[in-house]
Amino acid sequence: MGCKFSMLCCCNTEQGGVQVPEANIEENEDNNIEGDGLPSFREYTVDQLRKATSGFAVENIVSEHGEKAPNVVYKGKLENQMRIAIKRFDKSAWPDAHQFLADEFSFNKFSHNYSGETQPMKWAMRLRVALHLAQALEYCTSKGRALYHDLNAYRVLFDDDFNPKLSCFGLMKNRRDGKSYSTNLAFTPPEYLRTGRVTPESVTYSFGTLLLDLLSGKHIPPSHALDLIRDRNLQSLTDSCLEGQFSDDEGTELVRLASRCLQSEPRERPNPRSLVTALIPLQKDSEVPSHVLMGTDGSAAFPLTPLGEACLRIDLTSLHEVLEKIGYKDDEGAATELSFQMWTNQMQQTLDSKKKGDAAFRQKDFKTAIEGYTEFIDVGSMVSPTIYARRSLSYLFSNMPTEGLGDAMQAQMISPVWFMAFYLQAIALLALGKENDAQVALKEGTELETKKSTN
Repeated sequence: MGCKFSMLCCCNTEQGGVQVPEANIEENEDNNIEGDGLPSFREYTVDQLRKATSGFAVENIVSEHGEKAPNVVYKGKLENQMRIAIKRFDKSAWPDAHQFLADEFSFNKFSHNYSGETQPMKWAMRLRVALHLAQALEYCTSKGRALYHDLNAYRVLFDDDFNPKLSCFGLMKNRRDGKSYSTNLAFTPPEYLRTGRVTPESVTYSFGTLLLDLLSGKHIPPSHALDLIRDRNLQSLTDSCLEGQFSDDEGTELVRLASRCLQSEPRERPNPRSLVTALIPLQKDSEVPSHVLMGTDGSAAFPLTPLGEACLRIDLTSLHEVLEKIGYKDDEGAATELSFQMWTNQMQQTLDSKKKGDAAFRQKDFKTAIEGYTEFIDVGSMVSPTIYARRSLSYLFSNMPTEGLGDAMQAQMISPVWFMAFYLQAIALLALGKENDAQVALKEGTELETKKSTN
């Protein structure tokens, strides 16, 4: 299996732009690679990244280090609908942006709690995570990139099909960096405490702590875990959510492998190839797709509101009724651009276009509605998320899902926490056959609608 990495944006807060790798880095794939072995780069402005992350909003932070840390990772979405990760850092923290390598990225899940708040990860899926990460480390090693900074559960990402991936945020060159590992000394390889250097054996040690996380659903310090193992107290190491999902022999094998990774003497730890060899026989339900094991088999794995259910059914009439009922109240507080033109005849032209679109939208004359709203948007004197939402739905009624998706994205850019913008995206994505992306948008819309209704 080829090792895929997540797409990265390397954002230097002291500069006005960012370079983003365009190439996919995958086994036997050398497309878009420059002469120095690095992928080709494209530059984005900080303003573009600010829009993609709703102003670097706190709710878009997905790194474990917190908002105040020098290196913070955000999820975001570009205007072309590409989902990205943006790492924002001080110049002194990582001055060379070319140390970041990239591939496709998805934010369906960002896992750091295998027990989960709503649905615990199944045993078979936990084993799959372990195997895929071991394969990724083996691939990195084969390409001369055996060093990985602070391997932990936050480095586990899932693509649109919920297959586990290894984030490339931890990839390192040979560096003597005293800050390369977590400040939590309980999880730091013992040799790192002595030398301050990350070695391939250090990565294996961290992989062992990750195996403990998968088994227990908690972040247990290795020293405590080894004490439990020596006392044969495996029950204390096992997530209660996994009861009945595996045999004692299967659990013992995973514990044995974790113990080998956590040996105090680095040379006694297995290398990535040995990890892969040991994990392959433990795999269960290998023929079952990852999205099924994660509980997303064709339906939302979260409770839907009645409006969310309507979106899942692609019930356009229900959304039309809602947009008619709420009118323009959701434009309040949205970003609005006014100019002196508003006080000239152009203001009247703008309002006439809006009235034309609204009247046609009310009568379900969606072709005329599109014309009126397009005239309003083209004048450019005002920015309205509701106008984009109404034109989006008009496009959807007219069997133009691509155009409908674009307008729904525009509505979200103007009003980032408006649930209707996400619901319209979900419907457009369903119409385009992009069910996994639709589930993401549907979940976001549901969470925002529920949050608004409880305020």
